[in-house]
Amino acid sequence: MKIAVYGKGGIGKSTTSCNISIALARRGKRVLQIGCDPKHDSTFTLTGFLIPTIIDTLQLKDYHYEDVWPEDVIYKGYGGVDCVEAGGPPAGAGCGGYVVGETVKLLKELNAFYEYDIILFDVLGDVVCGGFAAPLNYADYCIIITDNGFDALFAANRIAASVREKARTHPLRLAGLVGNRTSKRDLIDKYVEACPMPVLEVLPLIEDIRVSRVKGKTLFEMVESQPSLNYVCDFYLNIADQILSQPEGIVPKEVPDRELFSLLSDFYLNPVNKNSEENQLKENLLDFNII
Repeated sequence: MKIAVYGKGGIGKSTTSCNISIALARRGKRVLQIGCDPKHDSTFTLTGFLIPTIIDTLQLKDYHYEDVWPEDVIYKGYGGVDCVEAGGPPAGAGCGGYVVGETVKLLKELNAFYEYDIILFDVLGDVVCGGFAAPLNYADYCIIITDNGFDALFAANRIAASVREKARTHPLRLAGLVGNRTSKRDLIDKYVEACPMPVLEVLPLIEDIRVSRVKGKTLFEMVESQPSLNYVCDFYLNIADQILSQPEGIVPKEVPDRELFSLLSDFYLNPVNKNSEENQLKENLLDFNII
């Protein structure tokens, strides 16, 4: 199974990806995480350092694929998760999609691409070109990371459009949304109402999730010295279990940009409407003796 994880830059996508990778490994799967960002820091919390990239290694070998060995590019991370960083072209030059293609090509040359139960692509935040949508060409599922904010959901909608486009020619489906580090989910629910898709999980606003990135550790590793964080790991295990159930997934139909802008901005600018909706929901629950 191959999974592509997308989301707005800075949303906690790589932190979430690393924890999902370990959760999948805890379920007995062989997992490879491929970082697809020129910053090459996707696997930092798994390895504790910035590992050499595929592009760096190929340049050192003068692009002679036959001179590259698996141990040159595949690094063992925490929890038995194997890690690869694709890297990227110099700033302002080249195409990130080309780098992803070269990474997959090399892993196939090394007979490594098909040795894993799960390959997880952690991809640069916003899909703004076909290049960074390239991992969708190889994926069975896409997962979108978001928060309860305007910008992240706007980016999520663009990613959904990319999934729909790629699904025309590839057996790709959207597994669903993951809300990350958010104290509310009202805006997420509003978006999902307009663009129906599964919500796999919503992680609460937990400072330790952010701190884990700074420490270069996953939540699963932090639990070893802080058992009180064990409940946070359950969120990621729940996501892993849903993925392993091989959900049917969907081909999303994104909301047109102007319509989405109006929908989300109106939600912010007219709290009266939001409150009335919440009150109506409470009344309905009371009618059914649920609260």
